[in-house]
Amino acid sequence: MTSAASHPEHHRISPVFLGLVAIMAVSGWAVWYGWADVTGVSVFFFVVAGWIVSLCLHEYAHARSALGAGDVSVGAKGYLTLNPLRYTHALLSIVLPVIFVILGGIGLPGGAVYIERGRITGRWKHSLISASGPAANALFAGVLTAPFWLHGVHDVPVAFRSALAFLALLQVTAALLNLLPVPGLDGYGVIEPWLSPAARRQAEPFAPFGLLIVFGCLWIPQVNEVFWDVVDTILRGMGVSELETYLGLEYFRFWQGEPQNVLLP
Repeated sequence: MTSAASHPEHHRISPVFLGLVAIMAVSGWAVWYGWADVTGVSVFFFVVAGWIVSLCLHEYAHARSALGAGDVSVGAKGYLTLNPLRYTHALLSIVLPVIFVILGGIGLPGGAVYIERGRITGRWKHSLISASGPAANALFAGVLTAPFWLHGVHDVPVAFRSALAFLALLQVTAALLNLLPVPGLDGYGVIEPWLSPAARRQAEPFAPFGLLIVFGCLWIPQVNEVFWDVVDTILRGMGVSELETYLGLEYFRFWQGEPQNVLLP
């Protein structure tokens, strides 16, 4: 008899996810070869599709870690299929993140998997489940920036190079924001198992507002400056320059017109 955790349908990759990968691939091909009068439109679709793919990978990592730790319910919930419709609320997880990207180039953490924590024993397992999501963003950022830190971007078209850089920036910002030890975010989930019951009770009311608190803090100029300095430092360590991420955002905002006659080193 097939168990809920091992049922083939619970592990089959969703056609929705495969469609997103296809959009990312086709739009990336269009950016590379300049197959469009407006390259920025292709960059827009490449980045948006890539962002939703990364959201799926983030939530899948949570679910896969939970399955390994003992929560077999994640299979029946569809979390192992990489289907974004299983993780997301259309407004909170897709529309709002795209708006934040347009406004400020920040990867807004989105999506959710509901883990039955009572099935899992051991504080380290709970911490690992929370940490696995941001780790997926960091790994994806490493893959996207591989051409940069492997010094293989010199012959890459500027638009494609910039799109990769901007999508990588979104992964880095999402990972950093998620790792903050604020109730409601993954960083708090990492440390929560190690807190006293009293401390957990005090923090619990703030969980629904954690992300709002973080973005409120980012409006403080000094905090915003430190945050972006950290992001830029990480990206420079991956071989990505600030100019490349800036150009990626400019291409993404295709309705404002595309950068002209740009030369990158």
